[in-house]
Amino acid sequence: MIKNLVFYIGDTLNPYINLAKEKILFDSVNEDTLMLYLWQNQNTVVIGKNQNAFSECRTELLKQEGGTLARRLSGGGAVFHDVGNLNFTFICSTENLDIAKHFKVIQVACEKAGVKTEISGRNDILCDGKKFSGNAFYNSKGKSYHHGTILISADIDKLSRYLTPPKAKLQAKGIKSVQSRVTNLSSISPSLTCEIMKTHLLSAFSEVYNLKPENFGNIENEKIITLADYYGSWEFLYGELLPFNVVCEGRLSFGTVEIQVQVENGVIANIKLYTDALNTELSKTVETSLVSQPFTLLSIQQSLKTVISENEANELCSLFEQQIFA
Repeated sequence: MIKNLVFYIGDTLNPYINLAKEKILFDSVNEDTLMLYLWQNQNTVVIGKNQNAFSECRTELLKQEGGTLARRLSGGGAVFHDVGNLNFTFICSTENLDIAKHFKVIQVACEKAGVKTEISGRNDILCDGKKFSGNAFYNSKGKSYHHGTILISADIDKLSRYLTPPKAKLQAKGIKSVQSRVTNLSSISPSLTCEIMKTHLLSAFSEVYNLKPENFGNIENEKIITLADYYGSWEFLYGELLPFNVVCEGRLSFGTVEIQVQVENGVIANIKLYTDALNTELSKTVETSLVSQPFTLLSIQQSLKTVISENEANELCSLFEQQIFA
């Protein structure tokens, strides 16, 4: 049961520091407390935990134009952050996680700004049929967070310029481009700013939970620096790039996937599954189960069906069958 509300307002536009603070707040949350963390990044592409940075983002262009690539702990797809976007994170014990109520806080805040919204699909909030908020989730050791974006006056041109979503994802949704499926709330409420939305969110937070939120206070600087350095490292951002010699990709019911496989002597020597699936353990589970297995469709089918859901296994095997074993 939630007995206390706590809020923390970020004071930097550095994505690595902001993501470090998010993790530190996550680790410190009490069992009966719900935190709301509000933060902003400047000119940043943030990819999901198991996504391939080079497939999701024009990384060189982003770097050349002074942008930053970051990776979060949650699943889901790549997003673009600038100062026209406000990020939110709800943090609590997994037992107290109530995503529907979190969404209500966002929607009530939008109502205060004169904007009507609706929830769509697995993790989007829409206005006039277009997405202004994408959401993702993370769970660990009995704690959870739900975070997302709120596009208020973001540079939609840059969003389209840096993000490179797989064509299968756009085709599946019947949409021609990233730009055509997102919108800024300022297009509905021209006077709305991120600062005003922060005020609306804190007010809605209090109203929905019928409690007065308290300020979290300060976070130990040494912890922030250490974690921020790791989040900005090559190891965390790009991981190990292997000389894969087999590749397949596609849009499945649970997300977009790209599978890279290194085969030696008819055996899977190494495998990497990149995905925007919300299940953050899917990649590791699939990779672990298939390494050292014979590179045959039957072997892959038998291995996957013992570790993931039947639907996930069937869809992944179908992808292998159509693009590799056909």
